[in-house]
Amino acid sequence: MNKYVLLSITALLISSYKTIAQEKTVSSVWVADLGNGQYRNPILHADYSDPDAIRVGDDYYMIASSFNHAPGLPLLHSKDLVNWRILSHVLPYQQPVAVFNSVQHGNGVWAPSIRFHKGEFYIYYPDPDYGIYVTKTKDPAGAWSAPILVFEGKGLIDPCPFWDEDGQNYLAFAYAGSRAGLKSVLSIARLNESGDQVLDRGTIVYDGHELDPTIEGPKVHKRNGYYYLFAPAGGVSTGWQLVLRSKNIYGPYERKVVMEQGSSPINGPHQGAWVDTQTGEDWFIHFQDKEAYGRIVHLQPMKWQNDWPVIGVDKSNTGIGEPVLQHRKPNVGKTFPIETPAESDEFDSPRLGKQWQWQANPDGTWLMPSKDGHLRLYTKQLPEGAKNLLDVPNVLTQKFPAEEFMATAKLRLVGNAKIPNERAGFAVVGEDYSHLYIKQGKGEQTLFFGVCKEGLTSGKETAKELAKVGDEAYVFLRVSVAKGGVCNWSYSLDGKTYTSLKETFVAKPGKWIGATLGLYALRDNTINDSGYAEIDWFRIEPIH
Repeated sequence: MNKYVLLSITALLISSYKTIAQEKTVSSVWVADLGNGQYRNPILHADYSDPDAIRVGDDYYMIASSFNHAPGLPLLHSKDLVNWRILSHVLPYQQPVAVFNSVQHGNGVWAPSIRFHKGEFYIYYPDPDYGIYVTKTKDPAGAWSAPILVFEGKGLIDPCPFWDEDGQNYLAFAYAGSRAGLKSVLSIARLNESGDQVLDRGTIVYDGHELDPTIEGPKVHKRNGYYYLFAPAGGVSTGWQLVLRSKNIYGPYERKVVMEQGSSPINGPHQGAWVDTQTGEDWFIHFQDKEAYGRIVHLQPMKWQNDWPVIGVDKSNTGIGEPVLQHRKPNVGKTFPIETPAESDEFDSPRLGKQWQWQANPDGTWLMPSKDGHLRLYTKQLPEGAKNLLDVPNVLTQKFPAEEFMATAKLRLVGNAKIPNERAGFAVVGEDYSHLYIKQGKGEQTLFFGVCKEGLTSGKETAKELAKVGDEAYVFLRVSVAKGGVCNWSYSLDGKTYTSLKETFVAKPGKWIGATLGLYALRDNTINDSGYAEIDWFRIEPIH
C-alpha cells in the first residue's frame, strides 16, 4: 500500500474529510437563484478561483484552484448551473506531503481542468513548482486516484487535456513566468493513450505578448472542424476572455475577444468553462477578481455566430459580449430546489463540514469534529520560526460567503494547567489579518484583539487586552463584514449584549486567494498532553 493511499485512509478515518451525505443548505447572505426563473450574478460570491466545469448526463461538476489549502481541489455539483453544493475535495492532502505539511502560501494547486472520457472523470492540475498532475475516478463523489505527475517541470500551469477523434491525445498548458522565465504563451504537448504521461515537452502555438499579455488558462474544444482554445488574457483583475481557433491543433490560430468588461461593473471577466445543457443551450462560467472576497464565480449566456462564441450580452453588436448581472436560468428541462454551499456549522456531525480547509496538510491530532455537538480543536505548538498566524498550519478556514455578512463563533478555551499561554480564537485571515482570541494566564483567561499588517513579509502582530473572561467560559466572537471588506469586530460574554471595538479593520486578500474566516488553538511549547478550544457553533448571518 503506497504512502498516498495510507494518507487517504487516515484522512477518511481520522481527519474526517471524505464525502458524506449532507442536507441541502440555503445561505442567508447570498443566493443566486431568484426563485422566479431568473438568477443573479455572481452565482457563487465566494473564492472558487479559476473554475472549470463539465456536464455529464444531467449533472454538472465544477472544480477550482485551492493553492496551499487542504483538503485541496474543491469539487462542486449542480443540476442547473445556478444552485451548487460542495460535493467533496479531490485531494485529502497536498502533494508532496512533506512539503505541504508546512504553510506554503500561494503554492500548491493552481488552475485545474476537469473532463469526462470513456466512463471516467479526469482532473489535471498544476503545481508550478513541480509540474502537472492527473487524478481520476469513476465516482466523483468517492475516492480519486493517487495523483500522477504527468509533466514534470517548473512553471508548467493551467493544463487541459483533449482527446481527438483520430486517437491522438493532447495537453494544452501555459507558463508561469515566476518559475519558467516565460509567460504570455500557450503550448500543446502530446499525451500518451492513458493520459498519464506527456510524450514531448510541448510546442508553443500562440504568443500573446503583443496583443494578449499574460494569456494563460487554455481550455481545448473542437466544433465544426475547428480547434478552439478558450483563454483569459490581460491580467486577473483587468483582462478579457479570448478565443483562438484553427483547423490544426498546432495552429496557426485566429484570435477574437469574445467577452470584456464593457459598460458592466464586472472587472476582468475571464477564465472558465464552456458548458452546454441537455436542451442545447450554451453557457460560460468565469470568475471576477474581487480583492478580499477572492475570485467569485459568474455564469453567462453564450451563443455561436459564424463559428465564434459570443459570451454575455453583445450590446455593441461587435461579437464581443459583456457580463450580465441578471438573466433567465439555464433550461435544463426541470426546476430544482434552491441550494448553496454550506457556511454555518453546528458541529453536530462526526465529519468536518466540507466548507472547511486548513492552511496546510492536517494531522489527526488537530481536532475532534463533534464532541457532544462541539468542535474540539486541540492546541498545537507554533511551528519553529513562525512569525505570526500566517505561518500556522492548524488554522481552520472557510471562504468569505458574500459581500456583506456577519460571522459569529461561540468558543471557549479549556486550558491545560501545565501549559502557559494557550490561546484560541477567531480570525479574518489575509496578508493583513485581525482576530479576537482568549489567552490562558496564571489562573485567569483574558480576551485580546490582535492585528497584523503585511503578515507574509515583515508583519509583526500587535495586540491589546479587552476583558477578563470567566475560567473556561464561552465567549461570543463576532465580525461584521461590510462592502469593501470593512470588518467590525465585537464580542459578548453572555451571548446577548455585544461590545463593539472602535478599530475598523479592512480585510486584504491572501497570496492568490481571498480573505478567509479562521478558527485556531495554539500554544508555545509541547508537553505530553494538550488543552483545547471548544466551539459550540459557527454561524453566518445577515448583518443585524
